[in-house]
Parts: sequence; structure tokens; C-alpha cells
Amino acid sequence: MQAVLNKIENSTSSIQYFLSKLENADNIAKNEIENILVNIGKTAVPELVDELQVIQGTKRGVVAMTLIRIGDDSIEYLQKAARINKDFAWIAKYLITEIKGQAA
Repeated sequence: MQAVLNKIENSTSSIQYFLSKLENADNIAKNEIENILVNIGKTAVPELVDELQVIQGTKRGVVAMTLIRIGDDSIEYLQKAARINKDFAWIAKYLITEIKGQAA
């Protein structure tokens, strides 16, 4: 059973599935979804960074925290997105600062 769950959790479509569930999730479910995305790790980062540029509200907060928790593996993708999307640059800079543990 765990192997099946790992296959689901590590696919790109599963990232979209979990993000779609955030819309109606209570706090416990939000935390569980965030933990699942963090466990997917580096492979989820490109899609999470892309999503962060277009989503709003609770979903945005969960995705941002997920990227912070994934850590250094998020930095390269955040920097790339900031170079392409100037409106996103301040968000990327803030997240990178949080990842590195420096004062904002």
C-alpha cells in the first residue's frame, strides 16, 4: 500500500490533486497536504514555483511554506522565476531569505 501511495505522491498530477484539495481543506487537512508536498521534495519544486505565481489565498500560503520547508532545493527555481517574472521577484527574494534563515 505504501508503494502505491508513494507513486501517487510523486507524480505531477498528484501535486495538482493536492493543491485542488486545499480550497476546501480545514487546518488539519492543510497541514497534511503541506507535509505530503514537502515529502515529494525537489521534484515538486518546479510546479510549486509555477503555481505560486498564479494562485492566491490559502493555497499561496501553503505553497510558499512548502517551498520554504523544502529548503535549498527551492532556491534555484525561485531565482529563475524571479528573473522571468519581475512581479514575482519580491516574493522569490522573501522566500529565499526565509530559506537561508536571514533576517528579512
